[in-house]
Amino acid sequence: MSHDVYSDPLIERYASREMAALFSDDFKFSTWRRLWVALARAEQALGLPITDEQIAELEAHVSDINYDVANAKERELRHDVMAHVAAYGAQCPKAKGIIHLGATSADVGDNTDLIQMREGLRLIQARLAACLRALAAFADEHKAQATLGFTHFQPAQLTTVGKRACLWLQDLVLDYREVSRRLDELPFRGIQGATGTQASFLELFQGDHAKVLKLDAMVAEAMGFSSSLVISGQTYTRRIDTQVVEALAGIGESAHKFTNDLRLLCHLREVEEPFERSQVGSSAMAYKRNPMRSERAASLSRYLMSLVANAQQTAATQWLERTLDDSANRRITIPHAFLAADAVLKLVANIAGGLVVRPEVIRSHVEAELPFIATEAVLMEAVKRGGDRQVLHERIREHSMKAAERIKTGQPSDLVERLAGDKKHFALSRAELDELMRPERHVGRAPEQVGQYLGETVRPLLDGAPREPAGGAVTV
Repeated sequence: MSHDVYSDPLIERYASREMAALFSDDFKFSTWRRLWVALARAEQALGLPITDEQIAELEAHVSDINYDVANAKERELRHDVMAHVAAYGAQCPKAKGIIHLGATSADVGDNTDLIQMREGLRLIQARLAACLRALAAFADEHKAQATLGFTHFQPAQLTTVGKRACLWLQDLVLDYREVSRRLDELPFRGIQGATGTQASFLELFQGDHAKVLKLDAMVAEAMGFSSSLVISGQTYTRRIDTQVVEALAGIGESAHKFTNDLRLLCHLREVEEPFERSQVGSSAMAYKRNPMRSERAASLSRYLMSLVANAQQTAATQWLERTLDDSANRRITIPHAFLAADAVLKLVANIAGGLVVRPEVIRSHVEAELPFIATEAVLMEAVKRGGDRQVLHERIREHSMKAAERIKTGQPSDLVERLAGDKKHFALSRAELDELMRPERHVGRAPEQVGQYLGETVRPLLDGAPREPAGGAVTV
C-alpha cells in the first residue's frame, strides 16, 4: 500500500477481499479474454475459418495479462478495449487476426459488467443470509423477553426484545428477496454489435439469421447465462444498473434503521453491540462504550443510499443508442455500491451475531412505566366487578397525573399504591394489582408472532440459502 497517494477506504478498510476481487483489473480483463475465447469458439463452431490452434493460443493467455503493453497502448490509442485487443494479440500472434471478430466494445465491456454484478449479487445474497440467520437466532432466543415499546421514542405499550428484532429482520428479508429477484432476472447483454442490430455478425454469416441467434446463445451459455437481451442499443439499458443499485441501496436503508435503533438502545443500556476487551471507546473518556460498529454501518449506509441518484441520472441521460458520459461514472458508482453493501452487511452480521441484552436494565425500565401501561387492564377488571367505566377512567387519570408529577421531581411513582388505596372505586388488593401488572400480560401476541414469522417466513427462506465464503473478517 502506497502512503503518498489517496487509497479507497472501501477497499482498504471496509469491504471484503472477495468483493474487491470481483471489481479488480484481473477479474475484469480476464473476463474480457474469456468472452473473446467464447466468441471465437462459437464463430468456429458456426463455420467461420478459425482454427483449434488459434483458440488454444487464446486460452493459454486468458489470465497472464500483459498490463505493461495494454497500458502503453491505451496511452497511444485512448481506447481501453482496443488497447487490450492489441495486448492480447501480442501474446497470441497466431490468433491476433480473429480477436474481437465482428464485435464492438460493449460486447466485452457490458457483458463483463453484468458478470461482475451477477457474482457481486451472489456474494451479497450470501451476506444477507448470514444476517438473517444471526437475527433470527437472536429473535427466537429473546421472543418472550418483555421490553418497553417506544413510539416517537416515548414509552408505549410493551413488546418483546425478539419482536423488535423481527422488525429489523423483516426489512432484511425484503432486501434478500429483492436481491434474489435481481439476480434471477439479470440478463446477458449478448453479442449485439455496434448499435445492437447484430449487423456485423449477420454479414459474417452471409445473412444467416439463425447462425447469428445461435452465436449469441452459445456465448451466453459459455458465460453462464440462459438468455440474452433481445433489444439493446450499443449498451444494455442503464435502467438495469439502476435496478441493481436500488436493491443494494435498500440494504443501506434497512441497515441504517437497525443500527440507529441499536444506538438508541445502547444509550438506554438495554441492548449493546459487541465490545471487545481491549477496545477503546474514546481517546479522552476511558469509560466510554461507543457503538462504533453501528455508527460505521450507518455512515456507510448513507453513502450507499446516495448512489441511487447517480445510477438514475446516468440511465436518464443516455442518448439514443449510447453516449460515453456513462463510462467514467459507472466505473465508480457500480463498484462502490457493491463494496459499500458488502461492508455494511459484514458489519450487520458481526453486530447481530454478538448482541448483548441487559435484562436487569430492561426490567427496571419496564417496571418504571408498567403501572401507567397497565391502567387499562386495571380499568377493565374494575368494570367487570361492577364499576362505572367513565368514573373509573377519571380516577385513573387523576392518580396517574399525580404519580407523574412525583417522577418529574425525582421521586418514584406511587401509582400502584394510589390505586390500591382507592378502595371506594377499585376494590383491588395489592396482590391483585401486582398480578395485573405482570409484564407478560402486556406483550400481547408478540412471542407468538415471532414464532409464526420465523416458522412461516424466515426459516423457509433460509432453507438452501447460500453461505458466505470463508475469510473476509470484519474490520472494526
